[in-house]
Amino acid sequence: MNSMPDFKPITSPISEEDAKALRAGDYLLLSGELFTARDAAHKRMYEAKTSGAALPVKTEGASIFYVGPCFDKDGRPTGAGPTTSGRMDAYAPLLYDCGVRATIGKGDRSPAVYDAIKRNGALYLCAIGGAGALYAKAILSLETVAYPELGTEAVRKMRVKDMPVIVGIDSLGKSIFASHKS
Repeated sequence: MNSMPDFKPITSPISEEDAKALRAGDYLLLSGELFTARDAAHKRMYEAKTSGAALPVKTEGASIFYVGPCFDKDGRPTGAGPTTSGRMDAYAPLLYDCGVRATIGKGDRSPAVYDAIKRNGALYLCAIGGAGALYAKAILSLETVAYPELGTEAVRKMRVKDMPVIVGIDSLGKSIFASHKS
């Protein structure tokens, strides 16, 4: 009989010490503060940083969830499924270099992202595609903090409790993905 894996609790913002203690394949229950951001928001943040402007959120130890939440007519989140992380790979290394400790999405990452993760003692956490309703249940609060004109792609501060994720790439660059096994 198969047993459920043990889930380790972790809180975001994530310390460098906590990130370095985790290994690829660890199951986590993530609680605390995340920022949501997808393609359009990443492009804006990248352009801001490369032009010398400040980023719209505090990135030190931050976790960014690649998601565009869906809402019911009363404004409550009803879905929060991850999007494909590779779409952010052109922008992610710069954000890791600005202190982002973890990104959350689905799918493997580019070699440049692996390098940024190792260079910064960071993580890539995997969320389950198709489980948006499950993830919405973990959301305690949601507030738009940047780029509201982007609609579902706006940057939001999200507070979560016990959101299930898997360490896809650890701070050493070890991975659960077959193409990057060492």
